[in-house]
Amino acid sequence: MDKKAVFENPSNDRTLEDITELDQVLTNPSDRLIKDMARLEGDILILGAGGKMGPSLALLAKRAIGQLDEKKEVICVSRFSDKEQKKFLENHGIRVIAADLMNEDDLQSLPEAKNVIYMAGQKFGTAENQSLSWALNSYLPGRIADKYRKSSIVVFSTGNVYPLVNVMSGGSTENDSVGPVGEYAQSCLGRERVFEYFSRKHDTPMIMYRLNYAIDLRYGILLEIAQSVYQEKPVDLRTGHVNVIWQGDANEIALRSLLHSSSPPSVLNVTGPETVSVRWLATEFGKWFGKKPEFVNQEQPTALLSNASNCFKLFGYPSVSLQQMIEWTANWVIHDGKTIDKPTKFQEREGAF
Repeated sequence: MDKKAVFENPSNDRTLEDITELDQVLTNPSDRLIKDMARLEGDILILGAGGKMGPSLALLAKRAIGQLDEKKEVICVSRFSDKEQKKFLENHGIRVIAADLMNEDDLQSLPEAKNVIYMAGQKFGTAENQSLSWALNSYLPGRIADKYRKSSIVVFSTGNVYPLVNVMSGGSTENDSVGPVGEYAQSCLGRERVFEYFSRKHDTPMIMYRLNYAIDLRYGILLEIAQSVYQEKPVDLRTGHVNVIWQGDANEIALRSLLHSSSPPSVLNVTGPETVSVRWLATEFGKWFGKKPEFVNQEQPTALLSNASNCFKLFGYPSVSLQQMIEWTANWVIHDGKTIDKPTKFQEREGAF
């Protein structure tokens, strides 16, 4: 198969074919982010920065601050078992602290910061070790909230705290009742409740950042569907509708959310504007690859969906469209781009992660 012949980008937008180009796009600050970073006082401390989103979020913050005549510092904390990740951040002038947040000495040795983004937690492996997930997702937040009681905190959470809803509903809003399915989702709601307790106790401004699902070409729902189509594997349609948002946009919203924290905490759904059909996504990728998708099972009437209209009111619509993400992902798959082997398990309907 002639890959170049199959992938003919109909737009004038750039294609992304390697990690360097991808990181540049993910961490290029917008004018609106730079404007908000100018309003933000103090350093930014990112706890649990060693995950899928942390490094690009840190570099985005660093580059936005670099556009200002200020000396705010970006500090990343994680165990950093991936030494290349640690080196990547240090090479970009970001202060890196290797620490285990569950270790009391490590935690108490961390610097104070006026702005904290909390990204620590566990999802995969919960079904095999529920107690560890509860410790990381619900116990640790209390220790963090107590230590950083004088900070503003963006708490990374998840749309999994909502129940599955009818695909015609428009998705759960921040005012809807929660209904977590499975122990992972329950422990994430525990995270929110514990942070909320300390927010009320210490008058700590916070925002609960409920995200689903971020798209980085190295991982995510679009990559998983594209790979299935490209490798001629069947696409499971049981969870037939999803929300997605470009990781760069999700990172920007997290940083800008520091200006919107409050006590008691506010809640913010973060995702893209569309309720996207999985069948349609597979068909679109089939057009790029010149292949007919194979499907198994039938779409169920419910799915995990969030309504992010309040997010768009505060921050504007995402800068990267769904069609652009599809094109970039198709190009990435065709050119065998590097991937992160952390499937989303978005098809899971019983909460067993």
